Amino acid sequence: MNKEFHAESVSGIVRVPGSKSLTQRALVAAALAQGNSFIGNALVSEDTLYLIDGLRTLGAQIDCSDGGILVSGTAGKIINNRKEIFLGNNGTALRFLVALVTLGSGKYVLTGEKRLCERPVGALVEALQSMNVDISCRDGCPPVTVMAAGLAGGEIILKDIESSQYVSALLLCAPYTKKGIDLSLQGEIVSAPYIDLTVGVMRDFGAKVSAAGQYEYSVEAGKIYKGREYVIEGDASSASYFFGAAAILKKPVRVNGIGVRSKQGDLRLLKVLEDLGCNLNSGDNWITVACNNLKDGDFTFNLNDIPDMVPTLAVLAAFRKGKTVITNVAHLRLKESNRLEALVAELNRIGIDARETADGLIIHGGSPGPASIETYNDHRLAMSFAIASLAVPGIEIADKKCVDKSFPKFWEELKKI
Repeated sequence: MNKEFHAESVSGIVRVPGSKSLTQRALVAAALAQGNSFIGNALVSEDTLYLIDGLRTLGAQIDCSDGGILVSGTAGKIINNRKEIFLGNNGTALRFLVALVTLGSGKYVLTGEKRLCERPVGALVEALQSMNVDISCRDGCPPVTVMAAGLAGGEIILKDIESSQYVSALLLCAPYTKKGIDLSLQGEIVSAPYIDLTVGVMRDFGAKVSAAGQYEYSVEAGKIYKGREYVIEGDASSASYFFGAAAILKKPVRVNGIGVRSKQGDLRLLKVLEDLGCNLNSGDNWITVACNNLKDGDFTFNLNDIPDMVPTLAVLAAFRKGKTVITNVAHLRLKESNRLEALVAELNRIGIDARETADGLIIHGGSPGPASIETYNDHRLAMSFAIASLAVPGIEIADKKCVDKSFPKFWEELKKI
């Protein structure tokens, strides 16, 4: 960190909620665990509530309180009450539970909102079919139907996957397979840091996971999860909007609840901000970003490993003199919205020259103007353009409620800047 800031010089102090990624992984591990778990600082949002409902349907007892979430685990004994599992637009939960229900017995149907039923799950279905699971989906997308009879496990090779969630889904249920799982990844691997988060949570809950190579994972059967107390750190993705606000407003902003030692991949945005001229300071549980002037000129950023940071950087690029090229993120077309198409449309709407490429965006910075921003029911678009509204009077977010998916108190925190 290259500059010291004093608390009195910070123009805004905000707090981010618990990490959505870590909350969802911990919920699955706790639901499968033997015994009780308490997940402190867990994110309770639209997405995590859909996952909680799904896990309850499968037999876990889960109670939410102000301090966290209490989970009574199933010890891997998944029930079947013949109820369809509806997961809204939570792609992570859908993929995790598709793998998890294979540990049960009988017919399971997993589905969600219209957009979720347009998001791919085919590679995960094919991987489970290779382990003799009777599973089907519609044109590679939900609804997914599983005729479960336990999961054998064994060797799996995944090639050129469009989502790391397939990997995490298979790994999370691997301790409960008959033979364990030996999983190898080949070719294009997107959002790789999320796999590391999954492995970390699994080990924290008592699973035995070894890595023979960079993308080779071996999970031992029978080393099942044990209930425990587990504290969730703040959400790096949610923090990114306030880091971006500091850069756009040229005012120091301090984010409480997360430190730079976090293993969440999205904190790599801080390196991008440093490259663009921002200064950082941090403690064990806070990060401050300040920026006098964003650097001019042309920059190219490969955000393949941190795709959720593309909306934040795209909006930031609108305020910077020069061309910003974002590459290797074609898979953003498969998120809550087609994020590449949506970002171009809304950047154009505020007067910024932006266009799609085959695998990303090209943005020419300028002087953003007022507009009503369409969010496409996508929380990350809403929060990214909300930051622009702090600097440009007249930028309005059409659908503010969509942030409930991951950050229900976002608007309250935004007012603190």
